[in-house]
This record gives sequence, structure tokens and C-alpha cells, in this order.
Amino acid sequence: MASHSIVKCPICGRENDLIADPFGPFCSQRCKLIDLGKWLNEEYKISEPLTPDHLADYENLEGKALDEPEGD
Repeated sequence: MASHSIVKCPICGRENDLIADPFGPFCSQRCKLIDLGKWLNEEYKISEPLTPDHLADYENLEGKALDEPEGD
């Protein structure tokens, strides 16, 4: 039996299955559209372009280290 990836919707916080839900990681079409609207209204922004220096600390990570942020 395959394990399910349960995640919280980034808009409303409801838990859903990332793989099985057709809107993943959102729980519904509504939350997906709310998120799109936030991008279009520039509520979300990428503060600066990524440079190679931003990624230097991560280039040699492998396995689980890629999934576990430092400090947690």
C-alpha cells in the first residue's frame, strides 16, 4: 500500500492528500484561485533574483538532508 502525503492547504489550512487530490497542494479549486489571485495582485513576491551564491550551501546535499531545513 502506498503511503499518502498529507499536507495542509496553504490558503485555509485544511489537510488533504497531495497526491490523490486533483488540486494539490490546495484543498479545492477555490483555494487554488485565491492563491493565483494573490500572485496576480502582487501580494506574493520574489524579493530578489536567485544567484549561484544563494544555492552554494545546498549543492552538495543528498538524501534526507534535502528535505530537512536547518534549525528544525
